[in-house]
Amino acid sequence: MIELTPVAMTLSPYKEKFAIPRQPGLAPSVISRIDLLPPFNVPEALAGLEQVSHIWLTFYFHGVGSKPESLRVRPPRLGGNQRLGVFATRSTHRPNGLGQSLVKIDRIEGASLFVSGADLLDGTPIYDIKPYVPYTDCLPQATNTIASSAPVCLDVTWDEQALQTAEAAANRIGESVVDVVQECLAQDPRPAYQAHDPAKEYGVRMWDLNIRWRYPTQDSIRVIGIDKA
Repeated sequence: MIELTPVAMTLSPYKEKFAIPRQPGLAPSVISRIDLLPPFNVPEALAGLEQVSHIWLTFYFHGVGSKPESLRVRPPRLGGNQRLGVFATRSTHRPNGLGQSLVKIDRIEGASLFVSGADLLDGTPIYDIKPYVPYTDCLPQATNTIASSAPVCLDVTWDEQALQTAEAAANRIGESVVDVVQECLAQDPRPAYQAHDPAKEYGVRMWDLNIRWRYPTQDSIRVIGIDKA
């Protein structure tokens, strides 16, 4: 029996898993803080990372729920209708619940890392941090025909009042609220199997805000409101 101990904890604008991009780096304006936990929370543990631009984070999908009953999953990238073996996907429903994300270091402050582009729910435990090594981690000849290119982004527009509220919130909390909302919603957080319904309203919590939107067309999103959570 192997017992793993978290080395750090994530502070993220994502307060629920809905609308988190399905891969890291797709919402580069998102800044998350990775705080080292005792007994690892000393600056010496991060010494040398100032020479590194990106890191690998090994984490636990703590907001997903129970382990999968089946080892075949329905990847959203394939429309949610085709089953693949769990080890051929990056599904959050995994036997050990472990995930891995490549993120960019924004800055280092004491025993904390500020990273951009993380796809991590607030409170995600981090089990390991490793530097990205370009000469071995970047393989131009590598292929993956399941996901051979990035998904097409949806067009995101705003109701004027929602935009003004987002800009005011950005000034209040010191975060790029408009950019983050646009980058996340452009990835289309709808379940892949769900039929288009222009009257249906969706919502998600980010920071201390409730973000609300609709899909006027199959390929567009309209942000219709932002309220204090």
